[in-house]
Amino acid sequence: MDILEIQKYLPHRYPMLLVDRVEELVIGERIRAYKNITFNEDLFQGHFPNAPILPGVVIIEALAQASGVLGFRTKGQTPDDGLLYLFAGIENVRFRRRVVPGDRLDLHSRVVTNRRHIWKFAVEATVDGDMAVSGLLTCAIIDA
Repeated sequence: MDILEIQKYLPHRYPMLLVDRVEELVIGERIRAYKNITFNEDLFQGHFPNAPILPGVVIIEALAQASGVLGFRTKGQTPDDGLLYLFAGIENVRFRRRVVPGDRLDLHSRVVTNRRHIWKFAVEATVDGDMAVSGLLTCAIIDA
């Protein structure tokens, strides 16, 4: 999926759209996507000016957005149907590596459970095959 198709499945727009491309999506199972990290992003003006590091919360948000694309595609729905995926919880998140400008952040999400309007995803973000972040995300589908 290119950015134009991704925008059909996420309500986010610049500067909060954090998925640049989807490389693989298996309905009901998993997604593999990525975000290119560039120095031009505004957040690097303050985090940190002399040692730019992508904030962990931004990485978690990128993983949640990739998971949202998977959920919407699995259900055959879009935000235009009046629905949103919101965080309901994060568990066992571990930060293992810094993510810096010039990196390609690979986003992996796998459906663990899907009960009614609550989804749990096992997520990982890697750079050059090295684990940057891993954990479990819980999302709830709500009416917008």
